Amino acid sequence: MLNTSLFKFLTQPVVGVALLSAVNVAVPSVSLAQRQPLPRTTQTPTTPTQLDTNYSLGGGDLIRVNVFEVPEYTGEYQIPPGGAINLPLIGSVSVLGFTTEQAADEIARRYARFLKRPLISVNLLSPRPINIFVAGEVTRPGAYTLSLSGGAGNNPGVQYPTILAALTTAQGVTLAADVTQVQLRRKIGRSSEQAVTVNLKELIQTGRLTQDITLRDGDTIVVPTATNFNVAESRNIFAANFAASQTTPRTVTIIGEVNRPGSYLVTPGNTDAQGGAGATTNSGTASPTGLPNVTRVIQLAGGITAQADVRNLKLRRPTRTGSEQAIDINLWQLLQSGDANQDIIVQDGDTIVIPTATEINPAEATQLATTTLSPTSIQVGVVGEVKKPGLTQVQPNSSLNQAILAAGGFNDARASSKAVDLIRLNPNGSVTKRIVKVDFSAGINEQTNPILRNNDVVVVSRSGAASFGDTVGTVTGPLGIVLNLLNLFGL
Repeated sequence: MLNTSLFKFLTQPVVGVALLSAVNVAVPSVSLAQRQPLPRTTQTPTTPTQLDTNYSLGGGDLIRVNVFEVPEYTGEYQIPPGGAINLPLIGSVSVLGFTTEQAADEIARRYARFLKRPLISVNLLSPRPINIFVAGEVTRPGAYTLSLSGGAGNNPGVQYPTILAALTTAQGVTLAADVTQVQLRRKIGRSSEQAVTVNLKELIQTGRLTQDITLRDGDTIVVPTATNFNVAESRNIFAANFAASQTTPRTVTIIGEVNRPGSYLVTPGNTDAQGGAGATTNSGTASPTGLPNVTRVIQLAGGITAQADVRNLKLRRPTRTGSEQAIDINLWQLLQSGDANQDIIVQDGDTIVIPTATEINPAEATQLATTTLSPTSIQVGVVGEVKKPGLTQVQPNSSLNQAILAAGGFNDARASSKAVDLIRLNPNGSVTKRIVKVDFSAGINEQTNPILRNNDVVVVSRSGAASFGDTVGTVTGPLGIVLNLLNLFGL
């Protein structure tokens, strides 16, 4: 578009024809969208289409200033960081924050002191790189420099980076993000700012690229934290190309009623025979095919214990605001109705808490033992007067009676079959011992037929008043260590 002063001059009879015949007029390289009048006040549009798209000049831009009346004043200028260029005759002129049209008007105003009718145009030859800032729920918040692609300057093939490119450069949004309220802030001119809200969920669902706005130098993108966690939307975010990488290992902590509480490095992978789904362990890393979800972390931790309350899991997720998202998980609903939304995808820094059940339903405990939430087997020790003393592999949620039978049953000639000692190594490092009366006719109950935990030890004494110390003393390996601990604790 020609400078306004030049347009008025050219529309005059005869003069315009003569000048156009003698001068090859240069047209500033701005798009149709960039030719809109520049707002002078702060605006807060409600849709991305209201965002001002004019190109504001700044340090690093290469421009050409055409002075038609005095060709020797015409030249190319690299705008310095301060924004002022030094022109013949008039000296320093600041064009920082101006569009090419505004810059032409300002230069024409300055030349008006020396030229009767200054005819000025400004062309953008090579735009500067785009410096933006990304904040909020992204993997790596911070400042980034984005390069232009395609042509440059007068070449219309130049492509400016978009919001999605910026989010990808920041290594993607986190699963705690609210992608329906992404904010883009843009400086307008020298003092104003404009802000719009972008709904990337709409982009995912409809493919409307109007949500993916092209960026300008100095833009700020803020991805807010979701106030209400939505599992389905979280899965959609995980699958989007502007989310954090699906294959990046993530450290997740799991505590409570699992066999091996602790922190695990979770990577995509298949579930192995020991339940080691997609984790980096001593044996290596699984192949990247599965999703890093809650059930896989449970498998890494050796499965749930018999005391786990699978209805009331809690996932604590840190956010960029310094707070935590608290997400309720009901894995019983997953097992009963196949509600995959309960199997939440985890991200780096998550903590999974599996509480202790206040009441154990034997039927449910038996059903849980057959699921992938439980380990394939647990190890208990049955020592003393049984037919096959030693370490015994039993199914999860097996009871005391089942462990004794797995060890071949009582040694009838020597065993004291009325009661046994149950020794337990607790997660906090303490050791407990209690006497359990044996009743093979009873179902699962805490008094006479309790459910065993991994590494429990059942001690069957000799009948009568005889000591079982000589039998226990011959035990080696893990059981020997357990019994030595008993001696230390005086149990």
